[in-house]
Amino acid sequence: MTTALPPAPLTADALDCVLQEQLSDARTLPAEAYLSPEILDWERKHLLEAAWVCVGRSSDVGKPGDQRAVQVGTQGILLTRDGSGTLHAFYNACRHRGHELLAVDSCTNKRLVQCPYHSWVYELDGELRSATRFTGTENFATDEWPLIGLRAVEWFGWIFVNASDDAPDFGEWVGNLTDVVAPWDPTDMVVGESHSYTLQTNWKLVIENYLECYHCPSIHPELCRVSPPETAMGLRHTGMWLGGPLELRDDAETMSLDGRSGGERIAGISDEQARRTIYFMLAPNLLLTLQPDYVMAHRLVPLSPGETFVECSWLFPREVAERPGFDPSYAAGFWDITNRQDFAACESVYQGLSGNGYRPGPFDAREDGVRAFQAQLASAYLTGRWDIAQTITFGGRDDQ
Repeated sequence: MTTALPPAPLTADALDCVLQEQLSDARTLPAEAYLSPEILDWERKHLLEAAWVCVGRSSDVGKPGDQRAVQVGTQGILLTRDGSGTLHAFYNACRHRGHELLAVDSCTNKRLVQCPYHSWVYELDGELRSATRFTGTENFATDEWPLIGLRAVEWFGWIFVNASDDAPDFGEWVGNLTDVVAPWDPTDMVVGESHSYTLQTNWKLVIENYLECYHCPSIHPELCRVSPPETAMGLRHTGMWLGGPLELRDDAETMSLDGRSGGERIAGISDEQARRTIYFMLAPNLLLTLQPDYVMAHRLVPLSPGETFVECSWLFPREVAERPGFDPSYAAGFWDITNRQDFAACESVYQGLSGNGYRPGPFDAREDGVRAFQAQLASAYLTGRWDIAQTITFGGRDDQ
């Protein structure tokens, strides 16, 4: 029997308007979806913990003995890499009294996991090795007190964790996106440069901005010089992702300020794929951009209704990144400019939503990706869970 989950504290009328069958009849989400602390608390529990959340790259826990603590929703998670190279995820709580095994956002490399409170010691696979100085309890057996494990998956070099341990299978979650990304195969790519931003806006507004290029002629002159925004389209999708390609101009090799590449074309892509950029969002917190010569990733962490942490990384084939004199700034510099243009717009939208003048508005045809994302959210708000079978789709191209 499926357990009934509580819907979000939003009215059905406010959400039904997003789910209208015709784009022209649909309206955007109400302001409360972005402003309310109560909504964010609900999202942490029912959208983040119940999803496959990206928590970083495999290289963040790359060597045997590596340990890293992260936060997913309201849950602390400990990641470890054991001696055989297997990744593990556990709730970040000692089985004795619940003390954190490692402070959130901290990392270390040790042969064992040791609780700093009473020094209980665990193997990297979670088995309790020693309840240090623990006496006076009859019938205590160490094999009955392992760390509580969770599912963790590595996908093209990114780590995903399901903090509630009841999300659909990861393959179902990611759907046919694996086929889209496979020609680039970022598994062994190296982070050439990474920037962190703390934005004064809601996390969902960052995703919505990313899913449309209607705004590009208004705020992105550098982007429009290398890519015509009217070429943006959506790909047919299964699973919890949305996105599609944007063509490059004839004289541009990649997304950079002068359109030139400082790297090399990725070996696995076709001539047709080398003439476009593919943007997509994998719910709930990963934005990826596939370029002819690099991959860009944005990882989002909501901090409060009006504050979002964004980690943006630029990945290059290892042989390119390790080449003497290689400079990733041709990509990172271009996107830092573009990111700041986008982020300023997202912050301004949040300010507009915070006033009395906002009412749910219409969607332009070029905002069908935004509408599809908001429909995913509206459905989840109504039912208490993500719906992989959500029927409102983005675009319709089959090619990659």
